[in-house]
Amino acid sequence: MSHLFDLAGRVIVVSGATGALAGSAADYLASQGARVVYLGRSQDKLDAALAKCKQQTPAAECLGLVADVLDRPALEQVRDTVLKKWSRIDGLLNGAGGNMPGATISPDKSFFDLDINAFKQVVDLNLLGTVLPSLVFVPAMVQGGQGTVVNYSSVSAPQALTRVVGYSAAKAGVENFTRWLAVDMAHKTSGKVRVNALMPGFFLGEQNRRLLTNEDGSLTERGKLIVQNTPFGRFGEAGELFGAVHYLLADASRFVTGTVLAVDGGFCAFSGV
Repeated sequence: MSHLFDLAGRVIVVSGATGALAGSAADYLASQGARVVYLGRSQDKLDAALAKCKQQTPAAECLGLVADVLDRPALEQVRDTVLKKWSRIDGLLNGAGGNMPGATISPDKSFFDLDINAFKQVVDLNLLGTVLPSLVFVPAMVQGGQGTVVNYSSVSAPQALTRVVGYSAAKAGVENFTRWLAVDMAHKTSGKVRVNALMPGFFLGEQNRRLLTNEDGSLTERGKLIVQNTPFGRFGEAGELFGAVHYLLADASRFVTGTVLAVDGGFCAFSGV
């Protein structure tokens, strides 16, 4: 049974690989012997990510390719490059995503102040940015006879969190899409291609640092509220997602599809009282 968690030689495409969570996951997968394709929009950031990967794991097989997850022709070019180099695609980690101020309702505003253009951009990035890479890369898995997709949801998807209206709607859509594609692939591939989602709790990154912490490192009021409602009493650390990512991509989860795995310190289990 030692092969259950073996990722050596598997070709895994990671979108958002220059970001904090997806980037650290890409580095981890490379350290486990996977052949990792780093996708990002900036060549400079990709170069830095690959340098970090090689520094941590000198023997790592990692490839950085520029592509926007909303640009299908660019994604198709990436797919063709990967297939030419490694002949197959075994996994897809849809890690690209994020929020923006206009799609967030600040404490002094109401829903009626929502910037609908910003809302659309957030939904496009998170939802369409998950659907399009799946459209492009999953057929290669079907043709190869096996594959796994891991999408990124959020604890804001199954429940109403104040302020993040656009992000919440988008991630709820990602969860529904995860279940839909999981069922479709199960029927069409007899379970050989699986689709699941990861639901991170609150992890500090550059996108949310100013929202959750002050310049001196102390918690903002929102940060305090989140920690109070997380039974572990703290934010998560990027490395605490690695085990879940590894499990969902490995044969250890070969009878698991259409599920959303929470890594949230108990946030979703707690009622707040």
